[in-house]
Amino acid sequence: MRILIAEDERDLNQILTSRLKEEHYSVDSCFNGGEVLDYLDGGAEYDALILDIMMPVLDGLAVLKKIRNSGNYVPVLLLTAKDSVEDRVKGLDAGANDYLVKPFAFEELLARIRVLLRKPADAPKICYQVGDLEVHLDTHEVSRGGTKINLSGKEFSLLRYMVQNQGIVLSRDKLEQHIWNYDFSGGSNVIDVYIRYLRKKIDDGHETKLIHTVRGAGYVLKVKE
Repeated sequence: MRILIAEDERDLNQILTSRLKEEHYSVDSCFNGGEVLDYLDGGAEYDALILDIMMPVLDGLAVLKKIRNSGNYVPVLLLTAKDSVEDRVKGLDAGANDYLVKPFAFEELLARIRVLLRKPADAPKICYQVGDLEVHLDTHEVSRGGTKINLSGKEFSLLRYMVQNQGIVLSRDKLEQHIWNYDFSGGSNVIDVYIRYLRKKIDDGHETKLIHTVRGAGYVLKVKE
């Protein structure tokens, strides 16, 4: 999952970025509201935005209003040192999905991000199943036919995105945008490489294959009929 952090306190920005990457999120970061719009105008797609309210150039509320007015409904978490009811109401009325007051525990931020990333119909769902493959989003445990599969952080991120979109053909560009950050330069075949890794761990030794190539379109995770 790909997240954009906009926080002008550079130490806090660096800490949040580093900690979220340790949790296997793909993270881009910037320091003012203008840069947020630059990222979005450049075609970057994010699963969630974390916006500080008090930022230079454009504050978080101004950025949020522009994003919503453009028809972009990406989940947004606002960060602020302000704790008044009026401030929280302003943020939520502007289109924020959640609101976190500084200082905060990193564990609470993680919990709020997990809520942001849930699709409404999937809110209670923490385990996905495709055939005999099980993927637990909370514990990162993966198994097939009852046998545990060990995945790297990037492998799990790729599988998580595919299993949450099972049955949908995902292009290489779409997969890359959701797994790697904006400045990644690993080469055009990086998705193919990681798909090979996943196939080796998930499909090898099984008669029923779950990861399929759709020529000219991308990849899909499903039980083929």
